[in-house]
Amino acid sequence: MAAKGHVRKGQLANDGFNYWTHLSEKLKEYETSVDHIINMTTWYELHNRLQKEQTIDKVAQQQLEKEKEHWRKVLFRIVAIVKFLGKYNLAFRGHNCKLYEDSNRNFLGLIEMLAEFDPVIQEHVRRITNNETQVHYLGPRVQNELIYLLGSAINSKIIKKIKQAKYFSVILDCTPDASHQEQMSLIIRYVDSSSNHVRIEESFMGFLEVNDTSGKGLFDVLEGELKHLGLNIDDVRGVQKKLLDINPRTFYSACSCHSFNLTLCDMAKSCAKAKDFFGIIQRIYMTFAKSTKKWQILKDNLTGLTLKSVSATCWEKPDNDPVASSEAKSLANNELGDFEFLVAIVIWYEILYAVNVVSKNLLSKDMLIDVAIEKVQDLISFFKQYRETGFLNALEAAKEIALEMDIGTTFQKKRQTKRKRNFDENPNDTNIEIQSAEESFRINYFIPVVDQAIASLTRRFEQYQGYEKIFGFLFTSNALRSLDKKSLKTCCHYLETALKRDGQSDIDANDLFVELSFLQDFIPQENMGPLDILNFLKQHDYFPNATIAYRVLLTIPVTVASAERSFSKLKLLKSYLRSTMTQERLNSLATIAIESEMLEKIDYEYIIEDFISKNTHRIILFK
Repeated sequence: MAAKGHVRKGQLANDGFNYWTHLSEKLKEYETSVDHIINMTTWYELHNRLQKEQTIDKVAQQQLEKEKEHWRKVLFRIVAIVKFLGKYNLAFRGHNCKLYEDSNRNFLGLIEMLAEFDPVIQEHVRRITNNETQVHYLGPRVQNELIYLLGSAINSKIIKKIKQAKYFSVILDCTPDASHQEQMSLIIRYVDSSSNHVRIEESFMGFLEVNDTSGKGLFDVLEGELKHLGLNIDDVRGVQKKLLDINPRTFYSACSCHSFNLTLCDMAKSCAKAKDFFGIIQRIYMTFAKSTKKWQILKDNLTGLTLKSVSATCWEKPDNDPVASSEAKSLANNELGDFEFLVAIVIWYEILYAVNVVSKNLLSKDMLIDVAIEKVQDLISFFKQYRETGFLNALEAAKEIALEMDIGTTFQKKRQTKRKRNFDENPNDTNIEIQSAEESFRINYFIPVVDQAIASLTRRFEQYQGYEKIFGFLFTSNALRSLDKKSLKTCCHYLETALKRDGQSDIDANDLFVELSFLQDFIPQENMGPLDILNFLKQHDYFPNATIAYRVLLTIPVTVASAERSFSKLKLLKSYLRSTMTQERLNSLATIAIESEMLEKIDYEYIIEDFISKNTHRIILFK
């Protein structure tokens, strides 16, 4: 054992030291010892080698870094392929999941194509084909995982925007898929103010499997999904009827395009002649649709137009079928050669054209409720005017067409029935006016159809009057400026009541009145719509209540067109060949395809890092 105070060789480096009285002396002594000099020399040499990357395992370290970079590049390309196939609704897999074999379909086919000129995939494929690696990331499980990661990344960005917007509307529609499972498309409409300019967005949030299609059944599924997404049901401001019981601040909005369709159905059933007209149209369609030869005859003689079936029923018959021949002759000699039928075609063309123009305008996902109200009111005004002048104009147009087709320009006279006389009429009076065939057509066909259009549009869009009563003073800057202080205050209190639940409202009526009173003079003089006004308010961050009021207004949906558009993707994705697709894969692929604009903003590196973090047990090189 060393004497007290004596530092034997290696004691400080190995055993430590506890004689503190002469510590400073012993440290100086140790600094000049051989052990310390050797250790410090070794450390400086290692430090220099580390700086110059000249360590013993340099080659191994470089090889490891090279492998890490190679696998990152492989994953980068695989993610790009998954993104491409998902964006354009293309099938990933075929009957075979091996490279360079038939029926391996698009995913492996693109890998094979890249291997022809891309060095990274070329090397990856070489290792696989030579059995140099058991991990290749080309299998179905990895494909599904990357599809899910892309879909989840898009959903996360959308949910972040919805939460930032706070208020949102729910758009729902249902359809059966290829496996006969009822699918409910969930679309959320919100005001996106994350960029410099405010935008209205209608974002796809997924397909939800439903087994109970009643109002309560759909609501229960919706409520569960909103909780799953982390969205507060109290922030919903536009929805279908069932949610009104839970959140009275929501505004029910029926689809305007569905309302137009129902209006047309009402018109088509308004009188017997209208029903007969569409029956004739169906007979014409069936006559030509029975064979390709007859359809070609139709195409040769009808340029720019085509026939569509009134119903989905269709069957095949021989080209020389005597029944079909008789049917065609009957149509040609009777209905098609009848001036009355020609007038009806002109009338229905003008009616359907007017409705179609408005309906297409309302299909836009950023359609505003004030614009929709204006369009519907204009359409009702059109029909009121058409009722007065439309028949004579249609009559003149039909006569011009009839002369070109060498068809008579008079209505066929039918057997006249004597009108029952009133008790006070003279039985010998011969001056009683007998209604002409033309006048009978106008009174018994034209007027009922047009009157039905006006009545149906007024009834089916009655809810728009409620919206106008609540939000009308916010529709345009001119409407806002036109109000005196008393009327403006009344409107503010009415809006506060509409947005109130359990004693709490989204806005304060008195504060809103103060803000809008100032805004009447502060806002630019040109007439502005609600979206333009909200963009103006965004630049001046001292109108909190007005901003909320306009955001709620812009959140109310006009149609369910976005949900219906998602059904076209559903049919492409879940076809009869892919009817066993899981719901998770379906939703991820649908999100990638529908939200393609958001897809382009997803960083590949984020997806790769997420994939690596979830697969650390399989990916050692990235550690």
